[in-house]
Amino acid sequence: MECLMDEKDHEILQILQNGFPLVSEPYKAIGDKLWIDEHAVISRIVRLLQNGIIRYVGPFYNSRKLGYNGCLAAINAPEDRIDEIAAVINRFDEVTHNYLREGTPNMWFTLLTKSREQQEQIINTIKTETGIDEILIFTSKKFFKVKVDI
Repeated sequence: MECLMDEKDHEILQILQNGFPLVSEPYKAIGDKLWIDEHAVISRIVRLLQNGIIRYVGPFYNSRKLGYNGCLAAINAPEDRIDEIAAVINRFDEVTHNYLREGTPNMWFTLLTKSREQQEQIINTIKTETGIDEILIFTSKKFFKVKVDI
């Protein structure tokens, strides 16, 4: 089995997670710290993205501290209307994820709004436009952020 990561890849991932340099040339700064050039850092990150080792390179914001209201919502979309209902849900910029799962309800999405009122407006619009009256709303009681150190 081919090894997809070497020690430099591990070191790059540690810096990306724990100390991304906030400078005008961050990948050069990472390379300088690891004794490799900027292009090698970028190439390694691209390879890790392409191989599915990492999914995202960018900031994660604490939406609560920024004053946003988030929830997980679930709807039971009839099999023959999944694309139609997904299109209604996905047209809102406030929807951050939308995915299908087996079982009932089968379509789950996350919503990040500036207020509870805005959340309710969007949910009501989705109900009206899909003709589905029941959308389950789950709000978090405790915030967990999974951090992966390698």
